[in-house]
Amino acid sequence: MPNWLVLTLVTVATCGIVLLLAVLRSRRAGTEDDPSETPDVIEYMTMMIGVVYAIMLGLAIAGVWEERGAADEWVRREAQALHEISARAGIYPQDVREQIRDQTEDYAVHTVEREWPHMLEHGELTDRGDELLVRLRTTVTGHEPETVAETHAYQGMLDQLAAVDEARAARGLSAGPTMPTVVWFGLVVCGAVAVGMVFALQIQRSGRELVLAGLFSALIAFLLYLIWYFDEPLARGIGEPTEAFTVFFPEASPGG
Repeated sequence: MPNWLVLTLVTVATCGIVLLLAVLRSRRAGTEDDPSETPDVIEYMTMMIGVVYAIMLGLAIAGVWEERGAADEWVRREAQALHEISARAGIYPQDVREQIRDQTEDYAVHTVEREWPHMLEHGELTDRGDELLVRLRTTVTGHEPETVAETHAYQGMLDQLAAVDEARAARGLSAGPTMPTVVWFGLVVCGAVAVGMVFALQIQRSGRELVLAGLFSALIAFLLYLIWYFDEPLARGIGEPTEAFTVFFPEASPGG
């Protein structure tokens, strides 16, 4: 199911439930219920709960957005470093150069086609990916530089191998959700309390009040969905999460 359809259904369902509860409450209250009798303390509490919940939502959105940016940056660094290894190997003899480039390509293809789905499903990297990286490191370090240019390229490739290893480890840590369960519990419960306080203000069945109640609940539903959407940065995002690899290694793309 497309994400936009999920968002639409969640928002509509939330608005429908809130408006239905508002109508049922108004009918049960009858004409004797006077909104002007709402104690001032309830209005003050509603305002304070709204402010506190807005701060919670803002911090949660900022947190998942920052984690998404960090995860994208690690993926970009890994792909960039892998590409640099392939490019720097151009100064090596043909047999060594082709072997290094084939192994970098194998690593990229495996990462996109095999490791990425496994990582999202199990929250961990694959042993095969580790083996491919070790094989690439062995090939790079197994060739003794014979010229000054090869020596410079050799040191550069060692640095890039270290960058790939570091970025790969960071990618594995970013594979799962970034929001703790207790935070999700607090966001959902506080959201329910914030919407419930609307009824404590003795909301009536006028069109204006029902529209405001619906928009308020829709806003909360949208923000919670936004947090959930960015909570797994390597699974969902603005663009294709594996784009950094497919740009440098077209063979790793689905049509490659």
